[in-house]
Amino acid sequence: MKQIAVIGAGTMGNGIAHVFAQHGYSVSLIDVNAEALEKAVKTITKNLDRQLAKERITQEVKDSTLANLSTSTVLAEAAKNADLIVEAATENPDIKFQIFKQMDEVAPTHCILATNTSSISITQIAAQTNRPNQVIGMHFMNPVPVMKLVEVIRGYGTSDETTNTIMELSAAIGKTPTEVNDYPGFVANRILMPMINEAIYTLWEGVAGVEEIDTVMMLGMAHPMGPLHLADFIGLDVCLSILRVMQNGFGLDKYAPCPLLVNMVAAGRLGKKSGEGFYKYTPGSKEKVSAF
Repeated sequence: MKQIAVIGAGTMGNGIAHVFAQHGYSVSLIDVNAEALEKAVKTITKNLDRQLAKERITQEVKDSTLANLSTSTVLAEAAKNADLIVEAATENPDIKFQIFKQMDEVAPTHCILATNTSSISITQIAAQTNRPNQVIGMHFMNPVPVMKLVEVIRGYGTSDETTNTIMELSAAIGKTPTEVNDYPGFVANRILMPMINEAIYTLWEGVAGVEEIDTVMMLGMAHPMGPLHLADFIGLDVCLSILRVMQNGFGLDKYAPCPLLVNMVAAGRLGKKSGEGFYKYTPGSKEKVSAF
């Protein structure tokens, strides 16, 4: 593994590119939007500067990381020599299916195709390709440069060789890989999303306010961030999408999203990225106040 391509220059994509580049891999970050790529490089540079200020890396590491990184708006050109492609596009099955069809067409025959999906079936994604044995899930946690976990998800046809390669690669970039099987929500979100959904129901039913719910979970359960604040951080649209994937995948009402969550997403209140969710956020600041 030498050449890595990452598709999607959003929060997860730029974080994944950052980590691979910092560990010496040649990384091509791909997005159809040139402005998104420019923003991603600025974000990576800002995060490297933060690491440098905290003396977690040296100036040499920062310089080499940026030197290892290139950007492109053309998938075919940027991925033609890739050993691994990691897709980190929008959490939408149709979009991912289309990307994987394109990846399969342009990637070398030996190339492993990975997805950073947080809930969508790896088996269904792999079925869009002619190499299902080389398709796997690499679910990084946000923020990628900080969080250690990578859920490594085997699809129905994923080979042992592919799984072992990705487990070893994840460890090589300083992560702790955990192998799981392909069921809706995998492990992380199968447990996390019902908790977030129940917190939203608790608010909707008037049991307690936003800050009170988050305080109970932080101080009572030792969570570093309350579930409503975390939902804002993840993105309420993403939370809704994952809950619907689990509801459809298992056919169980217990995964049905709270009507309040559905309405907030419909109204464009998506959390931190839109400036308002369960909290209101001040641009360029960590300050927040309850929106309820």
